[in-house]
Amino acid sequence: MDKQYTQMNDSHPETNMPIGYPPQYPPTAFQGPPGYAGYPGPQVGYPPPPAGHPGPGPAGFPVPNQPVYNQPGGAAGVPWMPAPPTPLNCPPGLEYLSQIDQILIHQQIELLEVLTGFETNNKYEIKNSFGQRVYFAVEDTDCCTRNCCGPSRPFTLRIIDNMGQEVMTLERPLRCSSCCYPCCLQEIEIQAPPGVPVGYVIQTWHPCLPKFTIQNEKREDVLKISGPCVVCSCCGDVDFEIKSLDEQNVVGKISKHWTGILREAFTDADNFGIQFPLDLDVKMKAVMIGACFLIDFMFFESSGNQEQRSGVW
Repeated sequence: MDKQYTQMNDSHPETNMPIGYPPQYPPTAFQGPPGYAGYPGPQVGYPPPPAGHPGPGPAGFPVPNQPVYNQPGGAAGVPWMPAPPTPLNCPPGLEYLSQIDQILIHQQIELLEVLTGFETNNKYEIKNSFGQRVYFAVEDTDCCTRNCCGPSRPFTLRIIDNMGQEVMTLERPLRCSSCCYPCCLQEIEIQAPPGVPVGYVIQTWHPCLPKFTIQNEKREDVLKISGPCVVCSCCGDVDFEIKSLDEQNVVGKISKHWTGILREAFTDADNFGIQFPLDLDVKMKAVMIGACFLIDFMFFESSGNQEQRSGVW
C-alpha cells in the first residue's frame, strides 16, 4: 500500500505539495499582454487566493468578481481591477492609478433623462485599458440645481473604489460660463481622500482656444491643457492635449470619443479617454480625472432640450 502510494505521488509531483499551498504558475503567466510594458510581476509573500476565487483572467491577471455589498451600481459582472501594492506617499485608494497610463471613462445612459429630458445625477464607470473597472463616479447635486443651472451647475462628484469607499471628491463651484469675460472662470478642486486637496484645474482665459492650468495642492502650476478651436465631436474624437508648462512638449491627452450618431444625438452620455505617463505622480493622475469631468460639463453636457455645446471657442 505504501509503495503504491509513493509511485502515484512520483507520477504526479504536484500532489507532493502541502495542503493549501498556492499553485505554481509559470513565469510567463504573470507577463502582461504583448506590447504592454511596466506591469509588475507577482509580489513575494502575497497570501494564496481565497476559496471560490475565480482564478487568473486573460494573460494571467487575476479578475476578482465585483463585491455584492456596498456597490453604487453599474453593469453586473464587470470585473474590478485588483488592488496593487500601495506606493510611498500615495493617498489611500489611489494606488490603482500607479499601475496604469490610460483611463477610460464611460458615462451611463439614464433612461429617465432620455425619455423626459429631466436632468438626473450623472454616473460614470472609470476603467483601465483591459476593461476592468477601477472606480465608479456619482454626481451629488440637488434636483433644482441640475435643472435650473444645466451644464454650468456647481457639483460634487464622488469617486468610489471597489470596496465602496469614497477615495476622491471633485468640487466644482458656480462660475461664469461665458468665454467673453476673463473673470470668474471655471475651476475644479480634486480631493483625495475627501477633504484633502491634492490639486486644482483652473481655466485660463484665451480668445480662441479652451485652455486650462493644472495645479498641485500648493496652487503651483504643474501642467497645461489646450483644446481645439472648434470643439465639436461630429464623427470624430476631440483631443485636449496635456502639455508641459512652456507648452513645448505634449505629455498626454484627454479625448472625447465619438460614440455613434444615435447616442450622440439622443443622449449626453459621453465616453472619454485619458493618457498620461506611467510614472506621473498619482496625485496628478487624479487631477487629470478631475480635468476630464470639468471638460465634459463645459463642452459636452446638455440639459433638457439644450443642444450639446459645440462650435468656435
